[in-house]
Amino acid sequence: MSVSGMFRAPRYILAKAQRVVPLCKHPHVSWWVSSRQKHSDPRQYKAVIFDMGGVLIPSPYKLAAEWELKNNLKAGSIWQTILSGEKHVAWDRCMRGKLTFEELVKVCSKEGAANQTVDPVQSYLFDLTSQLHNPASPGMREAIQCIRAEGLQTAVLTNNFWLKGQSFLPVEKVHFDVIVESCREGVSKPGPEIYKRCLERLNVRPEESIFLDDLGQNLKTAAQLGISTIKVEDIATAIHELEAMLGFPLHGYVHGTQAVRKGMEIPTDRLKEYLQTTLGLSSAERLTLRQFSHGQSNPTYHVQSGDQQLVLRKKPPGKLLQSAHAVEREYRVMKALRAAGVPVPKTFAICEDPSVLGTSFYLMEYCPGRIFKDPTLPGLTSSQRRDIYTAMNRVLCQIHQVDLRAAGLEDYGKYGNYIERQVRTWTKQYQASETHVIPAMEQLIKWLPEHLPAHEKTTVVHGDFRLDNLIFHPDKPEVLAVLDWELSTLGDPISDVANNCLTHHLPADVPLLKGMSKCDLMELGIPSDLEYLTLYCDNMGMNPVENWNLYLAFSFFRVTAILQGVYKRSLQGQASSANAETAGKLAEEMADLAWVFAVREGFRIFKSIPAGNQGPPLRKYSTWNRQRSAAGFSSTTSLDANHSRHLVSVPKGHLIISPEGLPAHVQELYHKLTVFMDKRIYPLEQELTDHQKAENRWVPNPRMEELKNEAKADGLWNLFLPLETDPEIKYGAGLTNLEYTHLCEVMGRSLHAPEAFNCSAPDTGNMEILVKYGTEAQKEQWLLPLLEGKIRSCFAMTEPQVASSDAANIEASIVEEGDIYILNGHKWWTSGAMDPRCKLCVFMGKTDPQARRHKQQSMILVSMDTPGIKIVRPLSVYGMEDPPGGHAELVFENVRVPKENILLGPGRGFEIAQGRLGPGRIHHCMRLIGSADRALQLLKHRVKTRVAFGRPLAEQGTIMADIANSRIEMEQARLLVLKAAHLMDTVGNKEAASEISMVKLVAPNMALQVVDRAIQAFGAAGLSGDFPLAQFFGWARALRLADGPDEVHRAVVAKHELKH
Repeated sequence: MSVSGMFRAPRYILAKAQRVVPLCKHPHVSWWVSSRQKHSDPRQYKAVIFDMGGVLIPSPYKLAAEWELKNNLKAGSIWQTILSGEKHVAWDRCMRGKLTFEELVKVCSKEGAANQTVDPVQSYLFDLTSQLHNPASPGMREAIQCIRAEGLQTAVLTNNFWLKGQSFLPVEKVHFDVIVESCREGVSKPGPEIYKRCLERLNVRPEESIFLDDLGQNLKTAAQLGISTIKVEDIATAIHELEAMLGFPLHGYVHGTQAVRKGMEIPTDRLKEYLQTTLGLSSAERLTLRQFSHGQSNPTYHVQSGDQQLVLRKKPPGKLLQSAHAVEREYRVMKALRAAGVPVPKTFAICEDPSVLGTSFYLMEYCPGRIFKDPTLPGLTSSQRRDIYTAMNRVLCQIHQVDLRAAGLEDYGKYGNYIERQVRTWTKQYQASETHVIPAMEQLIKWLPEHLPAHEKTTVVHGDFRLDNLIFHPDKPEVLAVLDWELSTLGDPISDVANNCLTHHLPADVPLLKGMSKCDLMELGIPSDLEYLTLYCDNMGMNPVENWNLYLAFSFFRVTAILQGVYKRSLQGQASSANAETAGKLAEEMADLAWVFAVREGFRIFKSIPAGNQGPPLRKYSTWNRQRSAAGFSSTTSLDANHSRHLVSVPKGHLIISPEGLPAHVQELYHKLTVFMDKRIYPLEQELTDHQKAENRWVPNPRMEELKNEAKADGLWNLFLPLETDPEIKYGAGLTNLEYTHLCEVMGRSLHAPEAFNCSAPDTGNMEILVKYGTEAQKEQWLLPLLEGKIRSCFAMTEPQVASSDAANIEASIVEEGDIYILNGHKWWTSGAMDPRCKLCVFMGKTDPQARRHKQQSMILVSMDTPGIKIVRPLSVYGMEDPPGGHAELVFENVRVPKENILLGPGRGFEIAQGRLGPGRIHHCMRLIGSADRALQLLKHRVKTRVAFGRPLAEQGTIMADIANSRIEMEQARLLVLKAAHLMDTVGNKEAASEISMVKLVAPNMALQVVDRAIQAFGAAGLSGDFPLAQFFGWARALRLADGPDEVHRAVVAKHELKH
């Protein structure tokens, strides 16, 4: 099985143009990883440090000896003169950048005229700079390339000098991650400081590095620091010693290869025998084998014997998925297509005898050319980039235009229904490789079979066609070879085009391949995916492709299945790439991208529905703007997936435990909400609290009305309505319960915040009732003004004479009389009823006391200005009245209400109450998490700034225990609340009843504990109105009753447990 698109570029083609495929300057952050752990060295080296003179370039001492011999001078006289007297001081200063080389030469010219050595020294120094420009030995250069191919860092640590305004550094800088020069540092070898600087920049410890130098005094310092050392007297000997220390070969380098990885070894004796028998290669030639770095499916090797270079591609070892890794098919199709004129490497032989190398393999030519790993084609002009993409498009058309009969490929695959078959195949392969649930994949497995293309053409399809699977001419925009045919078959050619465009929709930071989703393609000269598709259709002479997003969704779906297979094989030690585990973990991210395009396709289908079937308008009464970007398909981020939630269901099974995991549009809401809280809510908190204690406290606070207008303008309005209640996103923000939980927690950090966003009880529960159960007339009269924030409401259920925790005990009556109902009852704790803006009361009473226990109650909408409603008094919680809404005690005496105000009908009250107790009541738990978190933050700040008994409170053991316990309990409660919200979204409120009861029990008790600890740390201040802690405590304690008593919730959980 091959790794799709961006995830593997088999490097069995030499890239001659280094400007196109440069050596990575930072392999420690590259997307391939070191295979040093595969070798025997226990030291696990991470870096190799090279001196320059005598290691990378000729030794100046050896050059001096040759120069002395040539000029009949006494051996050693040159350096004896340089390192004596004032010249020695000058030389040291030159190495530390205090003198230039030209200034050093002048010093040497002035001194020593009497002994006649100045002119030879001066001549030598001038000759030295030209001699040292000779390139490094081929063996050392190849060794460095091999080291970097294994993922180790390389560095130059040299004593050098300034020459003609530049540091003297005649080495290929691209081969080194770090270069430390004495003339730039102001310190030199053998001083230890320069070694320490090198290690620091490499970010390695001394024992993780090896240092090569030709001078013993320099090696001595390195060894004293703990660095392993090699003295370079002979290059070949030093390389051999370095090989032994590193544990992998340092010869035979080929670009894009590395030493053969553990578990992927090939018996070279048997391979050599096969090559002699099959291809006639000489037995006298040495056989060198290296593995291409980027293959993650079928291991691919570079084979060299003398001047002959081949590429060997084989099945991986171990148990494989059925029909995967079919190298036999690769060999067949490449041979046929080459004969048909398609540019593919020439194949030589195939061996299906497992006794030779363990699995089937084939041999092909090793071709020179350019390989472009970066789809943005850096280093090319915009016109050159366009030419490259045009050539790629042209060769793809050439593949799809091959005459199947003439090429002998009529039986290479099945005809028709390619996407359907592929979906089945990749679904099976994914499920066979599944290690954990990927929610988007579960959804795609259901969605794709329902949205298959109606018509498909059948051609040869490559199955993994993309830029870095092509070899281009070194100088011209011409494709010389198309590689990696493992996934090829007969099928729908548009799938190849979609796979070819995957990088258009990937972000630049994908570890395995740089994407282009945020690049200015027009400026780069690269066609967009739609322009590329149009070019393809024009070249093929076909009509435009309407369901393009379906093909993109399928392509990313397949990538996910492949990556999941790679990941599972990595766990089993079978994956051929060193970074297979990293690649496999991207599966979930790719699945999410696939789902994005599925949503887009659903949106396209929706827009194609005739106008008469469009249904109700979207989100008339919510301020969250969901207009799509005009950019359309330019970037995945331009899609507002939530806009199409009513078209295709949202992936289920994904529990988002932190705001960072929220969808992009919800993260934006979260950020805006947090900023609003910081800038607008917290600064006004004390003022809002003070108003609640003033004489005019029952009059709405104008500052709160200002906050509401600002929140509405910012799109932070009516966020509470869950998607399940408002699937057409007509009234709310279209958030799931889980998504809203994260936002609701932020609101809970201030008791004043929910009202500012029109997300406060009891209005939220009442609005949800109206959305779910109200008639259109009821919605028009009550729901719309509530959504707009023009009125408030209350909920009358609890009664003073009975235990109202059991709704069946309600005694208030609703008696039918003609076309009206007459209401009588005594209610209390009717939150919100004191507010002068309260215009609606949702009243619960009995319409038929003789009916079954849970069919006696009904709910009815009552206008608060109806005669017979009397407010007895406001009730207080620990002395707090919570104005202007308050909690009222009411008497209903012969209140006459129109019959059409009944909700759902007589006897449905208990049903409605249960529905209201789901999302509306879990909101309290969400907010309590925020209150507890704020209390803990206040506690931490307080104890850091207060001192008692001679030391800060923060250092007191009991305080530290309180902080730890508070965080632990809060995190536990948060996870339980998130789980409950998640289950409400995925399995429904009824199935989540046990978890809902759990959180109503856990959250208030947790908040009470955390807030109480904060109050204790604050001392008397915690009881005052100067901080929100006393209000937090009162509200948390009230919710142990208002949300149902703890005992009831325990009973619900226990009954559920006993049933299972």
